[in-house]
Amino acid sequence: MRNLILSAALVTASLFGMTAQAADVPLEAGKTYVELANPVPVSVPGKIEVVELFWYGCPHCYAFEPTINPWVEKLPKDVNFKRIPAMFGGPWDAHGQLFLTLEAMGVEHKVHNAVFNAIQKEGKRLTKPEEMADFVATQGVDKDKFLATFNSFAIQGQIKQAKELAQKYGVQGVPTMIVNGKYRFDLGTTGGPEATLNVADQLIAKERAAK
Repeated sequence: MRNLILSAALVTASLFGMTAQAADVPLEAGKTYVELANPVPVSVPGKIEVVELFWYGCPHCYAFEPTINPWVEKLPKDVNFKRIPAMFGGPWDAHGQLFLTLEAMGVEHKVHNAVFNAIQKEGKRLTKPEEMADFVATQGVDKDKFLATFNSFAIQGQIKQAKELAQKYGVQGVPTMIVNGKYRFDLGTTGGPEATLNVADQLIAKERAAK
């Protein structure tokens, strides 16, 4: 947790003071990004995978949303984007299970922003299943189906997988991005939200050229 707090402190200035420097970020292994010693297999073979690890309780992740969402919408067809909840215990796990449940139900795209707003702007904790179910019901999600899915064996398997992936990626803070299971970087290493996506674009092009 100490590393997570330090990481959050490092990115604060990047989020709010360095966005204008986002263009033409130099790719420097060990500085701008880290190349993983053991690449992690992608979830969709044949496509370039971009992963964002996040937490609903992270204000930096919330601040990143207006920048990353339009970028995701414009990604080319050979790129597969996926979000993975970082789960380091306590509310991290609760919120991660919430995300995975909504994703499994096929409604995450409809209520993702509402969940972020509820936690970041409205002060809701959303750490207990019943509290979550009551909230998502206000967004048109069936409460009983949500609870059944939340407590399902399938979701437990996805929780285990998410934790294993975060460990393999070597994630210590959020938001963190991974390109094609090979390259890890974040707002602190790149210099801000726009710079992070600039680095992602360059690494996507690098992987495309290597095919």
